[in-house]
Amino acid sequence: MAETRDTELEKYLETEKRRQENTINLIASENYASKAILDAQGSWLTNKYAEGYPGRRYYGGCEAIDEIEKLAIQRSMKLFKAGHSNVQPHSGSQANFAAYMAVISPHDRVLSMSLSHGGHLTHGSAINFSGVFYNFSYYGVDRKTEQLDYDQIEKLAKEFKPKLIVAGASAYARIIDFKTFRQIADRVGAKLMADMAHIAGMVATGLHPSPVPYADIITSTTHKTLRGARGGFILCPEGLAAAVDAAVFPGLQGGPLENIIAAKAVTFYEALQPDFLEYQKAVLLNAKTMAGELQRSGLRLVSGGTDNHMALIDLTPLGISGRIAEKALELVGIIVNRNSIPFDSHPPQITSGIRIGTPAVTTRGMDTEDVKRLAQLIHQVLTNLGDEVIKRKVRREVEEFCLRYPIPAFLE
Repeated sequence: MAETRDTELEKYLETEKRRQENTINLIASENYASKAILDAQGSWLTNKYAEGYPGRRYYGGCEAIDEIEKLAIQRSMKLFKAGHSNVQPHSGSQANFAAYMAVISPHDRVLSMSLSHGGHLTHGSAINFSGVFYNFSYYGVDRKTEQLDYDQIEKLAKEFKPKLIVAGASAYARIIDFKTFRQIADRVGAKLMADMAHIAGMVATGLHPSPVPYADIITSTTHKTLRGARGGFILCPEGLAAAVDAAVFPGLQGGPLENIIAAKAVTFYEALQPDFLEYQKAVLLNAKTMAGELQRSGLRLVSGGTDNHMALIDLTPLGISGRIAEKALELVGIIVNRNSIPFDSHPPQITSGIRIGTPAVTTRGMDTEDVKRLAQLIHQVLTNLGDEVIKRKVRREVEEFCLRYPIPAFLE
């Protein structure tokens, strides 16, 4: 095979590398994977087809592949103290689809958190497979506290009589009480599914209550607070293992991405190390510090603060939309995502809020004083959208931050 260089693609790869190096990432669902994880993802394991499971493959030559996948399984079970793990889902969305397939049937009733109140697309959105194949109804947050009202959730569950209740969110800044969800599920005869994609790193280190003792099935991603490979996995008791495995393969997927599974094995290995607990503590402290500084500057936070790695800023008092805020901050090198807030008057493409998170900046080494300053810069930009002098000043300070705190994997 003649060796040729794809210079066009190389140009875009280098552009993205520079973008990551020279911007501050406050997207709550993003992080920076280690060099070891990146190496595993780009390894020769990409070449191997391994349909099936360890010891039960439909292709030859899987001896090493089996051991790698078993490592990922064993490490994830140890990390979360779970009875069974399936590490093959390509994403959190596919993990959720497989979880539904394992515990309910098409058209069954499911109660989940409303997307507009902080839930996820795969928790029953009408434009997603979940809303197409299953019959969803939704709970949300209390209008006054903007937090989950478990009495109201129980009332809705008794009225709707779901086969499954989904506990978990993609934009909820408070602790999720999985024990209470279990009690509600038991009272209405429903199974309980926990989607811990955002909080998995905190769950792994005991800094957020674990759903494992309470949920019938747990789904997650590996690339948010777990700081690993982009992908999904499923945890469940041993009694549900066969149903979960059958739902993933052959029910939903074909050949697993063994290079990604190797990277997941590294992810779980890194999360089992003592310094990962210190990292998670720093993520939480940075989030609380940043949220507090945003409030002191005059910005309104949904639910009044945060218990985890993220916060939602309500832009309604400023008279601007999430789309405008997202773009304004991106122009000065601060990357966030627009996000709906509870009872939002704007559609999802516009929104009345933005979501911020601290996993990525904490990975870069930023501390509480740094995130305080970032909060001040966000406030300056959002309250002076037409001031080019302030924008240039903020951009220069962002560049200084990026030079002071390079992305660790880029240094190796």
